[in-house]
Amino acid sequence: MLRNFNYQSNKSTLYLIATPIGNLEDITLRALRILKEIDKIYAEDTRVTSKLLAHFEIRKPMFSFHEHNSSMKANIVLDDLKEGLNVGLVSDAGMPLVSDPGYDLVKKVIEGGFNVVSLPGANALLPALTMSGIKTHPFLFYGFLDSKQNKKLEELDTLKYQTSTLIFYEAIHRINQTLKNIYDTFGDRDFVIAREITKAYEEIIRGRLSEYNELPELKGELVLIVEGYKQETIKSDLNIVQQVDFFVESGLKKTEAMKKVSELTGIPKNKIYQQYLNEKIDKE
Repeated sequence: MLRNFNYQSNKSTLYLIATPIGNLEDITLRALRILKEIDKIYAEDTRVTSKLLAHFEIRKPMFSFHEHNSSMKANIVLDDLKEGLNVGLVSDAGMPLVSDPGYDLVKKVIEGGFNVVSLPGANALLPALTMSGIKTHPFLFYGFLDSKQNKKLEELDTLKYQTSTLIFYEAIHRINQTLKNIYDTFGDRDFVIAREITKAYEEIIRGRLSEYNELPELKGELVLIVEGYKQETIKSDLNIVQQVDFFVESGLKKTEAMKKVSELTGIPKNKIYQQYLNEKIDKE
């Protein structure tokens, strides 16, 4: 077990700095102070971050750090820290590492014995969730589904019976197809799209997944919130075998149905399987 007191240590520090997702007023006073104090800034897109720094009259050496050069740049950041420099990592908008590169860098910095400090700030998923009107707790942030259709359907199949509210990021040109895929996999549920959060044209779209083909053409950045799975109620007069058959008739495979009955009744799945098997044999 290792303990590290970030603010009591004189080690060099990697700062993970949240930046505004639209409205520049959403940057924190602490983030501005740290950006002025650190020695170097590593940015997902230096052109985007340059505009932010110029707005707040901050001048610092800045270098790119994105998914295509992150492995090489991680070693350079480590060299900076070894030289006693403090550096910051920013993404184009919101929190670094949340659907953005940086995880491997943080892991290497920790292994190198340096500080990693994350500065709280703007992000898209929490405002979208709290504005949605869908249950806020518990929730599961999934991020981007795979862009390949087969992989996406496989991912959705693993989430079908997740009872937590689901939060996705999705590209604007894929949202219609993704809604259809979710509807085909999950059935009809409430969903919300929060678009252009904190910007002048911020919009909240609320509906049912069955209305996916009514979605107008959209622009900008969006977050998709989908209601979690609601467990069906089973009539109390059904025995274990009848409960399994109930879920099979609802579209589940037998193994899935047995797992579901096990969750609802607290009876071990192997006992349900044995009882189901015995009754079916007896009927034959």
